[in-house]
Amino acid sequence: MTDPSATSAPLPASEKLGALLVFGSAFFWSFGGAIARFLDISDSWTIVFWRCLFAGLFLLAFMLVRDGPRGTVALFKGMGWPGIAVGLCFTIASTSFIIAISYTTIANVVLLGAGVPLFAALMSWVLFRERVSRFTWGAITAVIFGVAIMVSESLTGSVSPVGDALALLIPVVFALATVITRRYPHVRMTPATCFGCFAASAIAASQSSGLSVTGGELALLFVFGAFNLGLGMALFVTGARLVPSALAALLGTAETVLGPFWVAIIHGEVPSSRTIVGGTFILLALLAYLFNEFRRTQVIPTRPVRTPTP
Repeated sequence: MTDPSATSAPLPASEKLGALLVFGSAFFWSFGGAIARFLDISDSWTIVFWRCLFAGLFLLAFMLVRDGPRGTVALFKGMGWPGIAVGLCFTIASTSFIIAISYTTIANVVLLGAGVPLFAALMSWVLFRERVSRFTWGAITAVIFGVAIMVSESLTGSVSPVGDALALLIPVVFALATVITRRYPHVRMTPATCFGCFAASAIAASQSSGLSVTGGELALLFVFGAFNLGLGMALFVTGARLVPSALAALLGTAETVLGPFWVAIIHGEVPSSRTIVGGTFILLALLAYLFNEFRRTQVIPTRPVRTPTP
């Protein structure tokens, strides 16, 4: 006899480890806004310089320990122009994050960033004519509607349009990095993001009015760069290779939920009603899309089970 039914494959041990690592990255990243609010540095470029410098050094040390000096050099040589492009996308995103939160709320920045997978699907359709399902189009429409609600605050003067524009730029460049990585799957994200950190630090150094900070601020910037950004990225690039992309993106939504929560609890920065409504549209659309994708990739046909002939 043959059993034609389909079943959901349980996560093997490697995928469970990968899921734990990806969730850990989202957990560490979620503290970014709360840490930033503790910094009393007027020049945002100074924060970008130190944060990205410490993150780049952490990622470089991570590769040296994991791959050795020769392996690290080989990784940088092998990333090519796709790796440079991904690194520059990360440069723009990490710089925009710091500047955006000085103009708008953490919730706006984090919730707008939740639409990365759907922006990536839209870019793939525009650039490469990849097929987009009706379900995905519906989710994209909901995200655009949610973004419109949130950005409408800048029209009333509640928040700066500069802040919302930079907050919207972050998921756009992350989506572009996602599309490039999909088209060139051999690109290793660790050297690309390390390059992006050092590039952002160099640009910030040229724009900053002064890089001197106090000892306490330097310690906080070290945590902000090495552990919040660098460790989060190291956990993500290690874990994301072990789990389906839909599951990785789904686990990444923990940052979207926890980020505004930490800021509200620690600093009392409560999101506005428009941010909550618009963010809810974005988050629900993203969760629906990711659950659909995860279910589609996990449901696999079982091999035929035949009854032995007596």
